[in-house]
Amino acid sequence: MDVALPWFRDLSAEERAWVGQIVQSGVREFVDWYTHEVAEEGGGAAESFAIATSVFGVAPRALTGTISLQQTVDLVRLSIEAVESEVDGILEPDDVPHVRASVLRYAREIAFATAEVYARAAEMRGAWDARLEALVVDAVLRAETDETMLSRASALGWAARGDVAVVLGAFPERRTETDVFEGVRRVARAHGMDALCAAQGERLVVLAGGVEDPRAAGATLAALFGHGPVVVGPVAEDLEHAHLSARAALAAHRAATGWPAAPRPVLSTELLPERALAGDGHARRHLVEEVYLPIVGARGTLEESLTAYLATGGSVEGTARALYVHPNTVRYRLRQVADLTGFAANDPRDALTLQIALILGRQSGRRP
Repeated sequence: MDVALPWFRDLSAEERAWVGQIVQSGVREFVDWYTHEVAEEGGGAAESFAIATSVFGVAPRALTGTISLQQTVDLVRLSIEAVESEVDGILEPDDVPHVRASVLRYAREIAFATAEVYARAAEMRGAWDARLEALVVDAVLRAETDETMLSRASALGWAARGDVAVVLGAFPERRTETDVFEGVRRVARAHGMDALCAAQGERLVVLAGGVEDPRAAGATLAALFGHGPVVVGPVAEDLEHAHLSARAALAAHRAATGWPAAPRPVLSTELLPERALAGDGHARRHLVEEVYLPIVGARGTLEESLTAYLATGGSVEGTARALYVHPNTVRYRLRQVADLTGFAANDPRDALTLQIALILGRQSGRRP
């Protein structure tokens, strides 16, 4: 092995000892198998398979993470060749053909055993990774992001260092978690993003990393969700602050039924009116601080002009008559409102947002 297998020389002394024990166990098991299952009449393949599987029982489970499947195949092939090369020298000529045929049968059983050992190890690693991924997503949703959570995410291959957005929607029907999660990761990788997934009841939660445009990221993943709204939270600066995106996305998803015609995906900021009406304190605070206060704090009479415009049903001329100003003055003031808040009063959805912001701001009693 030291001569024919370069990787064997790189193992530690303990690992080389374990490999040696595997080989010794394999040869010893072959002798027992041949004696009881082949030399005697009535041997069965099922029992021989169980004996072959026991060859790897001497090795610690961690060894499957040190030696790859291909390396194990090379090891088995070399061991079989070594046994076959010695057969002629230790057996009577009449026994050689039968023993060689038995070696081939035994090698087949060992091959099946090798596949079983590595399949079981891969299944266990997959189950552990799934639990670890669920813990990371749950920590983000509960705003419990600490060094332990970041370490777990790194162990799962999370490479994004910033620009994280949470995408929420219904879990697709008649699909397994493994199938859905693999599809999400595959699509995310194809678009240069990282993705961590978890099922929260009937919701599918995706932490998307490397997000440049939240709407584009949501559109990329939307087809992988079930029926109903798909909500994208605001972009957070990194995974440690992703709970801010998760909080907004969760609140928006709960309130999304209030806007049946919402686009898919829909940004959490586009659902501010519904979130505020549903009692989301963060949405109310956002509307007061980011919409109402800039309007009432600006020079001029933006609040009065906006109020009159909304009261007249969006009529510029009606607003001008109510305020005794020129219609162009009204248009100029409305453009100022749009520049300050990002919401245009002549858009029905934006007008609703502005209307609720004015109400909440007045109720709060806050002034600049």
